[in-house]
Amino acid sequence: MGSREKILARIRHRMGRGGGGPSSAEREALSTWLARHPRGPLPETGPDLAARFLDKAKAASCTTDRIAQEADVPAAVARYLKEAAVAGAGCVWPALAHLDWAGAGLALEPRAANGEDGVGVTGVFCAIAETGTLMLCSGRATPASASLLPETHVAVVPVRRLVAHMEDAWDLARAELGALPRAVNFVSGPSRTADIEQTIVLGAHGPARVHVVLVG
Repeated sequence: MGSREKILARIRHRMGRGGGGPSSAEREALSTWLARHPRGPLPETGPDLAARFLDKAKAASCTTDRIAQEADVPAAVARYLKEAAVAGAGCVWPALAHLDWAGAGLALEPRAANGEDGVGVTGVFCAIAETGTLMLCSGRATPASASLLPETHVAVVPVRRLVAHMEDAWDLARAELGALPRAVNFVSGPSRTADIEQTIVLGAHGPARVHVVLVG
Protein backbone atom coordinates (compact mmCIF):
# COMPACT_ATOMS: atom_id res chain seq x y z
CA MET A 1 0.00 0.00 0.00
CA GLY A 2 1.43 3.38 -1.04
CA SER A 3 1.48 6.56 1.04
CA ARG A 4 -1.64 7.93 -0.62
CA GLU A 5 -3.61 4.77 0.10
CA LYS A 6 -2.41 4.73 3.72
CA ILE A 7 -3.56 8.32 4.26
CA LEU A 8 -6.96 7.66 2.71
CA ALA A 9 -7.31 4.45 4.74
CA ARG A 10 -6.68 6.36 7.99
CA ILE A 11 -9.29 8.96 6.99
CA ARG A 12 -11.82 6.22 6.23
CA HIS A 13 -11.08 4.53 9.55
CA ARG A 14 -11.64 7.79 11.48
CA MET A 15 -14.94 8.23 9.63
CA GLY A 16 -16.06 4.75 10.65
CA ARG A 17 -15.93 3.34 7.13
CA GLY A 18 -13.28 0.71 7.70
CA GLY A 19 -9.66 0.90 6.74
CA GLY A 20 -9.81 -0.56 3.25
CA GLY A 21 -10.75 1.03 -0.05
CA PRO A 22 -14.26 2.02 -1.06
CA SER A 23 -16.67 -0.89 -1.39
CA SER A 24 -18.36 -1.71 -4.67
CA ALA A 25 -21.60 -0.36 -3.19
CA GLU A 26 -19.93 2.96 -2.34
CA ARG A 27 -18.46 3.21 -5.83
CA GLU A 28 -21.84 2.47 -7.37
CA ALA A 29 -23.52 5.09 -5.18
CA LEU A 30 -20.92 7.68 -6.23
CA SER A 31 -21.34 6.84 -9.93
CA THR A 32 -25.11 7.15 -9.57
CA TRP A 33 -24.78 10.53 -7.84
CA LEU A 34 -22.44 11.86 -10.55
CA ALA A 35 -24.77 10.67 -13.31
CA ARG A 36 -27.82 12.30 -11.71
CA HIS A 37 -26.22 15.46 -10.35
CA PRO A 38 -27.52 18.41 -12.37
CA ARG A 39 -25.00 20.70 -14.02
CA GLY A 40 -25.01 24.41 -13.55
CA PRO A 41 -25.49 26.78 -16.48
CA LEU A 42 -22.89 26.39 -19.21
CA PRO A 43 -21.94 29.04 -21.79
CA GLU A 44 -22.75 28.48 -25.42
CA THR A 45 -19.76 27.35 -27.48
CA GLY A 46 -21.47 27.33 -30.87
CA PRO A 47 -21.70 24.45 -33.34
CA ASP A 48 -18.07 24.66 -34.52
CA LEU A 49 -15.95 23.45 -31.61
CA ALA A 50 -12.76 23.61 -33.69
CA ALA A 51 -13.20 27.30 -34.51
CA ARG A 52 -14.08 28.12 -30.90
CA PHE A 53 -11.08 26.18 -29.57
CA LEU A 54 -8.62 27.86 -31.94
CA ASP A 55 -9.99 31.35 -31.15
CA LYS A 56 -9.68 30.78 -27.42
CA ALA A 57 -6.22 29.21 -27.73
CA LYS A 58 -5.02 32.29 -29.61
CA ALA A 59 -6.56 34.53 -26.95
CA ALA A 60 -4.45 32.62 -24.40
CA SER A 61 -1.27 33.54 -26.35
CA CYS A 62 -0.92 30.21 -28.16
CA THR A 63 0.04 30.01 -31.81
CA THR A 64 -2.03 27.61 -33.88
CA ASP A 65 -2.04 25.58 -37.06
CA ARG A 66 -4.58 23.25 -38.62
CA ILE A 67 -3.73 20.31 -40.84
CA ALA A 68 -5.70 17.56 -42.53
CA GLN A 69 -4.16 14.33 -41.25
CA GLU A 70 -1.83 12.92 -38.62
CA ALA A 71 0.88 12.05 -41.15
CA ASP A 72 1.34 15.78 -41.78
CA VAL A 73 2.15 16.53 -38.13
CA PRO A 74 5.98 16.27 -38.29
CA ALA A 75 6.18 18.64 -41.26
CA ALA A 76 3.83 21.10 -39.54
CA VAL A 77 5.93 21.02 -36.34
CA ALA A 78 9.15 21.48 -38.32
CA ARG A 79 7.63 24.45 -40.16
CA TYR A 80 6.59 26.12 -36.93
CA LEU A 81 9.97 25.60 -35.25
CA LYS A 82 11.76 27.05 -38.27
CA GLU A 83 9.50 30.13 -38.29
CA ALA A 84 10.02 30.57 -34.55
CA ALA A 85 13.79 30.16 -34.91
CA VAL A 86 13.77 27.24 -32.44
CA ALA A 87 16.11 24.26 -32.86
CA GLY A 88 14.23 21.10 -33.77
CA ALA A 89 15.59 18.92 -30.98
CA GLY A 90 14.05 17.68 -27.77
CA CYS A 91 11.52 15.09 -26.70
CA VAL A 92 8.19 13.75 -27.89
CA TRP A 93 5.56 11.63 -26.18
CA PRO A 94 6.28 7.92 -26.77
CA ALA A 95 2.63 7.75 -27.82
CA LEU A 96 3.62 9.81 -30.89
CA ALA A 97 6.85 7.93 -31.65
CA HIS A 98 5.29 6.28 -34.73
CA LEU A 99 5.33 9.56 -36.67
CA ASP A 100 8.24 10.29 -39.03
CA TRP A 101 10.01 12.99 -37.04
CA ALA A 102 13.44 12.27 -38.53
CA GLY A 103 11.99 12.53 -42.03
CA ALA A 104 10.92 16.09 -41.19
CA GLY A 105 14.44 16.93 -40.03
CA LEU A 106 13.61 16.85 -36.32
CA ALA A 107 15.68 15.22 -33.60
CA LEU A 108 12.88 14.36 -31.16
CA GLU A 109 13.43 11.44 -28.80
CA PRO A 110 10.40 9.48 -27.49
CA ARG A 111 10.86 9.96 -23.74
CA ALA A 112 10.18 12.19 -20.78
CA ALA A 113 11.79 15.64 -20.79
CA ASN A 114 15.01 16.58 -19.08
CA GLY A 115 16.48 19.97 -18.25
CA GLU A 116 18.27 20.18 -21.58
CA ASP A 117 15.28 19.84 -23.93
CA GLY A 118 14.30 22.98 -25.78
CA VAL A 119 11.21 21.42 -27.38
CA GLY A 120 8.56 19.06 -26.03
CA VAL A 121 5.92 17.64 -28.37
CA THR A 122 2.83 16.08 -26.81
CA GLY A 123 -0.62 14.95 -27.68
CA VAL A 124 -3.60 15.61 -25.42
CA PHE A 125 -6.17 13.56 -23.59
CA CYS A 126 -8.69 16.08 -24.88
CA ALA A 127 -9.02 19.80 -25.48
CA ILE A 128 -11.71 22.16 -24.20
CA ALA A 129 -13.32 24.49 -26.73
CA GLU A 130 -14.87 26.82 -24.14
CA THR A 131 -11.47 28.07 -22.93
CA GLY A 132 -8.91 26.83 -25.47
CA THR A 133 -7.45 24.57 -22.79
CA LEU A 134 -5.43 21.37 -23.22
CA MET A 135 -6.05 18.44 -20.85
CA LEU A 136 -3.07 16.13 -20.46
CA CYS A 137 -3.05 12.90 -18.43
CA SER A 138 0.27 11.45 -17.36
CA GLY A 139 1.39 7.90 -18.09
CA ARG A 140 4.30 5.86 -19.44
CA ALA A 141 3.52 6.88 -23.02
CA THR A 142 2.40 10.39 -22.08
CA PRO A 143 4.96 11.82 -19.60
CA ALA A 144 3.88 15.06 -17.96
CA SER A 145 7.36 16.59 -18.08
CA ALA A 146 7.25 16.94 -21.88
CA SER A 147 4.74 19.78 -21.54
CA LEU A 148 6.29 21.35 -18.44
CA LEU A 149 10.08 21.51 -18.75
CA PRO A 150 10.95 22.54 -22.35
CA GLU A 151 10.70 26.22 -23.24
CA THR A 152 8.64 25.38 -26.32
CA HIS A 153 5.62 23.09 -26.02
CA VAL A 154 3.93 21.83 -29.18
CA ALA A 155 0.59 20.08 -28.64
CA VAL A 156 -1.00 17.83 -31.26
CA VAL A 157 -4.80 17.98 -30.90
CA PRO A 158 -7.03 15.65 -32.95
CA VAL A 159 -10.38 17.26 -33.75
CA ARG A 160 -12.13 14.13 -32.46
CA ARG A 161 -10.73 14.88 -28.98
CA LEU A 162 -12.40 18.30 -28.71
CA VAL A 163 -15.09 18.72 -26.07
CA ALA A 164 -17.21 21.75 -25.32
CA HIS A 165 -16.71 22.27 -21.58
CA MET A 166 -14.52 21.32 -18.62
CA GLU A 167 -17.38 19.15 -17.32
CA ASP A 168 -17.29 17.16 -20.58
CA ALA A 169 -13.55 16.62 -20.17
CA TRP A 170 -14.02 15.07 -16.73
CA ASP A 171 -16.91 12.94 -18.00
CA LEU A 172 -14.63 11.64 -20.74
CA ALA A 173 -11.87 10.89 -18.24
CA ARG A 174 -14.23 8.91 -16.02
CA ALA A 175 -15.59 6.99 -19.01
CA GLU A 176 -12.25 6.17 -20.66
CA LEU A 177 -9.71 6.03 -17.83
CA GLY A 178 -11.61 4.55 -14.92
CA ALA A 179 -9.00 5.40 -12.29
CA LEU A 180 -7.41 8.82 -12.70
CA PRO A 181 -3.68 8.96 -13.51
CA ARG A 182 -1.04 10.34 -11.17
CA ALA A 183 -1.25 13.79 -12.78
CA VAL A 184 -3.88 15.64 -14.78
CA ASN A 185 -2.60 18.95 -16.16
CA PHE A 186 -4.61 21.73 -17.78
CA VAL A 187 -2.68 24.05 -20.09
CA SER A 188 -4.13 27.38 -21.23
CA GLY A 189 -1.30 29.05 -23.12
CA PRO A 190 2.30 29.68 -22.07
CA SER A 191 3.19 29.98 -18.40
CA ARG A 192 2.98 33.56 -17.19
CA THR A 193 3.22 35.79 -14.17
CA ALA A 194 2.50 39.42 -13.31
CA ASP A 195 4.15 39.37 -9.89
CA ILE A 196 6.57 42.16 -10.74
CA GLU A 197 4.82 45.52 -11.20
CA GLN A 198 1.76 43.77 -12.71
CA THR A 199 3.66 43.27 -15.97
CA ILE A 200 2.87 40.01 -17.79
CA VAL A 201 5.97 37.88 -18.37
CA LEU A 202 5.71 34.65 -20.36
CA GLY A 203 7.76 31.58 -19.55
CA ALA A 204 8.22 32.39 -15.88
CA HIS A 205 7.82 28.84 -14.58
CA GLY A 206 7.23 26.70 -17.66
CA PRO A 207 7.05 26.94 -21.46
CA ALA A 208 7.31 30.42 -22.92
CA ARG A 209 5.69 29.24 -26.16
CA VAL A 210 2.74 26.90 -26.71
CA HIS A 211 1.91 25.94 -30.28
CA VAL A 212 -1.23 23.94 -31.07
CA VAL A 213 -1.52 21.74 -34.16
CA LEU A 214 -5.16 20.84 -34.73
CA VAL A 215 -5.48 17.67 -36.80
CA GLY A 216 -8.55 16.91 -38.91
